[in-house]
Amino acid sequence: MNKVNAVFDIGKTNKKFFLFDEDYNEVYRDYVNLPLTVDEDGCETENLEMLRHWIKDTFDGILEDPRFDVKTLNFSSYGASLVHLDYKGKPLTPLYNYIKELPQEVSDAFYKEYGDPLDIGAETASPSSGMLNSGTQLYWLKQTKPELFAQIKYSLHLPQYLSYLFTGIPVSEYTSIGCHTNLWNFNEEDYHRWVHAEGIDKILPPIVPSSASINTTYKDKKIKIGVGIHDSSSALLPYILSKKKPFLLLSTGTWSIALNPFNSESLSREDIADNCLNYLRIDGKRVKASRFFMGNEYRLQVEKLCEFYHKEYGYHRDVKFDQAIYLGLIEKPAVYFKFEGISLKRLPHETELEPFDTFEEAYHQLMIELMELQIDTINRAIGNSKIKRIYIDGGFTDNDVFMKLMAHHFSSYKVLSTHSPLGSALGAAMVISDKQITSSFLKENYRMKKLVPLLF
Repeated sequence: MNKVNAVFDIGKTNKKFFLFDEDYNEVYRDYVNLPLTVDEDGCETENLEMLRHWIKDTFDGILEDPRFDVKTLNFSSYGASLVHLDYKGKPLTPLYNYIKELPQEVSDAFYKEYGDPLDIGAETASPSSGMLNSGTQLYWLKQTKPELFAQIKYSLHLPQYLSYLFTGIPVSEYTSIGCHTNLWNFNEEDYHRWVHAEGIDKILPPIVPSSASINTTYKDKKIKIGVGIHDSSSALLPYILSKKKPFLLLSTGTWSIALNPFNSESLSREDIADNCLNYLRIDGKRVKASRFFMGNEYRLQVEKLCEFYHKEYGYHRDVKFDQAIYLGLIEKPAVYFKFEGISLKRLPHETELEPFDTFEEAYHQLMIELMELQIDTINRAIGNSKIKRIYIDGGFTDNDVFMKLMAHHFSSYKVLSTHSPLGSALGAAMVISDKQITSSFLKENYRMKKLVPLLF
């Protein structure tokens, strides 16, 4: 019978369940896409009841599997999502979606009461982002649904709610508190004054370290159960545990997020205006992060390219870096794309594709313009820290043009691509394990590949 560590990795789209052996090798995986439901305003959101049933049924089934002896269980999931429990421990509301629109009057009232958005943002390391700031969700509930708010015993971040399903013990945890929630004063290392002023601290359970675990008996089996961890912090953990030299991790996908665990500078008003933020490491230390909506913008623009050049969507995946095209384009630098999901004070007012003879040429131009934003994002996250190494993971590691441009623009750094479909799940397993990992772990498990700078 295999001794295994179990992890639920709950993304917005895919819900995954993993078993890892004692050396962190994946020995079992299950996943599902669950249909969404809607909240009282008709906004699409996670079906919390269906998620709960899938998690319980999946885990109960594994406990009965004679091949596996489950020793630990932990959870990683997306942030900016809270489950509000009543005095009987039952969810009071839907799991409000962080893309739900925050009424302007609520936002205005908040900043009128507590100060300038850039000042509050610098203190909480949270650019003002509506419901994406989960603390603002609590303020919104209190302002717009006071009777409901009065019934809340505890508000749990989603990773901690998943743990609560098995332990019945409500806790708060650093990585969930620290992910652009608007709740935490990073300089004072305490909840922000507005949280205390509104009495919201009273419904936030005691804070425990991310490495905390609860030894409990579940279905007559003794299991060590973790308190859950925010997925971005979890994905960073294998790098932190195996690498001692300072590095930056560029996590690419819908968002491109540059994460620097070696930059502890306080954020300025300018940083907040530039969409910088802080995460918290599992030990409560800062991670400076800078992000932009790259993957979303990339998809929108590629759809336009495919339509304009009469190509099937997916054609772009086979486009390779072409040095002649690139050199021709940078000879006469110009901006041709109007970005839809990224607010920029620049021309053009409409995307111009007429100057490009081929899909490939226009595609290279798109990547050049996105790369300009990516360079700024990375440089902001690096700040004054002595970074010499950049790891890139996520969907854009398969994009040949993007990776060649990264190697070119960061030629003074050691740039490495990494591939791990386990990402945040692996970090969640590691955070409650006693087993140490060596510096060779990433090389052996993450298909690491050094990028070679371009020679022109």
